[in-house]
Amino acid sequence: MLIAVPHAGRDYPASLVERMRKPAFSKIRLEDRYVDRMAAEVAHQTGAALLVSHAPRAMLDLNRDSNDVDWDMVADGSPEGARHSAANRRARSGLGLVPRRLPGLGEIWSSRLSNAELSTRIRQVHTPYHAALAAGLQRLRDHWGVALLVDLHSMPPLKKSNAGDVPAEFVIGDRFGASADDRLVASALRHFAEQGLTVAHNRPYAGGFILDRHSAPGQNIHAIQVEMCRSLYLDDEMMELSQNAGRLVSTVTRLVRRLGEVAARLDRPSFPLQAAE
Repeated sequence: MLIAVPHAGRDYPASLVERMRKPAFSKIRLEDRYVDRMAAEVAHQTGAALLVSHAPRAMLDLNRDSNDVDWDMVADGSPEGARHSAANRRARSGLGLVPRRLPGLGEIWSSRLSNAELSTRIRQVHTPYHAALAAGLQRLRDHWGVALLVDLHSMPPLKKSNAGDVPAEFVIGDRFGASADDRLVASALRHFAEQGLTVAHNRPYAGGFILDRHSAPGQNIHAIQVEMCRSLYLDDEMMELSQNAGRLVSTVTRLVRRLGEVAARLDRPSFPLQAAE
């Protein structure tokens, strides 16, 4: 198993912060705040592999295709032959490869970026992250015969759709059945439901580019996205870890162990596996 955390990066270059209209507002709403810290503890307790991005989502969203750019925010426009991603076209809503707008704020940036700067971010952040993720999953699959990616995120508290509604505290995304074996997804849903926690499937988060890019169930590489409500582990200001963070770590640790057991029972390929060291 491999746990990935693409949205918790907090290494903000000064030049990036200087161009943000309201840095404190934008940071807290774009970050999956401290999910990396909890994921590190889960990985430590379970032995799962771990991949964390330290670059902030404000700089570049790793859950978007590198083509998913709002070219209006690039000073010198789109390069010849540039195209939008067909899979995740979020740029027009303000949440493309480089986030542009946020509810309650509007424009994030006080100035546009250059094509050269965008290319540098893709080369230094997007390309190596996805190369490392692909290589890690391939190694796991080649060694064990099956690999499972748990793409770990956090979400703001969901709103009620009606007066009697109980908003989900967790959302399991599998690209509507395309990114993982049904037995893995069912096990994840049961895990939370058995503990009296509210869980939803693919609504409102089904997963994004990461699951599209890296899942290959036919090749025994599975991927699910797990969204956790920030109120479960952050304080009322959504700024710092609360005393409940340890409880959430235990919940996710048990989930990872359970999914590992299910993955181990999935059909294996016929090719010889590497001997365990």
